[in-house]
Amino acid sequence: MKIFLFITLLCALTSCQGQNIKNKELKVGDTIPAFTLTDQDGKVFNSTDHIGNHSLVIFFYPKDESMVCTKEACSFRDRYADLVKAGAIVIGINGGSIESHKKFQTNDRLPYPLLSDSGNKVLNAFGVPGQFFMTGRKTFVVDKTGKIVFTYNSSLKGSRHAEEALAWLQKHP
Repeated sequence: MKIFLFITLLCALTSCQGQNIKNKELKVGDTIPAFTLTDQDGKVFNSTDHIGNHSLVIFFYPKDESMVCTKEACSFRDRYADLVKAGAIVIGINGGSIESHKKFQTNDRLPYPLLSDSGNKVLNAFGVPGQFFMTGRKTFVVDKTGKIVFTYNSSLKGSRHAEEALAWLQKHP
């Protein structure tokens, strides 16, 4: 009986991450949903403004300034020039506030927008799976037509996200 209660509690807690279980996880070949979010400077970012002009590297991460998330964000910062040279715009997204994103961006000199996804609506629309008590960590490379051409998912290897996205972009100019 104790095991049953523990499993029930664990299932309830892991599904209470603000994620909608009905949303399917987007994969290669899927078109991304249109979204509009606000960045760390209070500017509106509309995904449809960029489709047709650039590839997008969109990375979802759980928390500003946490250890793995900082490694991930700094890895995108360190590879930013190469990602731009490969024709991509880099975008970080999580449920943090605009103020939290601004502090994170300033502290770590991040040259790309950090979008505030209050309520994790965009994360849910992408179907990013959660890990235990956190929202998920997943990177999507989106081509100029708005189709997902590559994904990378690793909760613990944050710095690999930028490396994998860049490697894919360089192999598929």
